[in-house]
Amino acid sequence: MSAGFQQGITRVYLAGLHGSEPGHWQSRWHAQDPGSVWIQHRDWERPDLGAWLADVDDALAGRPGPKLLVAHSLGCYLAAAWASMLRPRGLLGAFLVAPPDLSQPGLAGVARGFEAGTSLPLACHGALVASQDDPWAGFEVSRRLASRWRLQLIDAGAAGHINLASGLGDWPQGRAALAGFEAGFCVPSRSAA
Repeated sequence: MSAGFQQGITRVYLAGLHGSEPGHWQSRWHAQDPGSVWIQHRDWERPDLGAWLADVDDALAGRPGPKLLVAHSLGCYLAAAWASMLRPRGLLGAFLVAPPDLSQPGLAGVARGFEAGTSLPLACHGALVASQDDPWAGFEVSRRLASRWRLQLIDAGAAGHINLASGLGDWPQGRAALAGFEAGFCVPSRSAA
């Protein structure tokens, strides 16, 4: 598999509000990750948790094998809701990057229903990557969310919202964090099955 992604795992990419631009690390990783799944939504501008959950279900229907959610921004809440409310089979874990504070003025009222994914611990292994200077979530907000979800907190330093505007390119530090996270999974190779 190219770009150092662990074999035997289907990475499922969940973007946030407005999606992830082609130069965003998440879009780049997906393009370099054969066999991965990009969750496409019919409406990126008016997120609806029920519709977005259905999009995940539709995209993964009939896809066997272990899966790892790689989510950014509002996609983190979608991942949390999907993992905790639906408890899908084959879900290894969730790698959540820069979940925003849902009470932020730019999100309050826009992302209705997504708070449903905040009350329960994740039903899988996970890590939450947070930036010290994220304009969409203070670091303490991220720390509390990681604690509520019972996730490992990874400090990304001063990286803004860890998006295209952060100028991270392929975000090698994030790739290293993902590789470290994936190393905790023992996945038999497909050829050995």
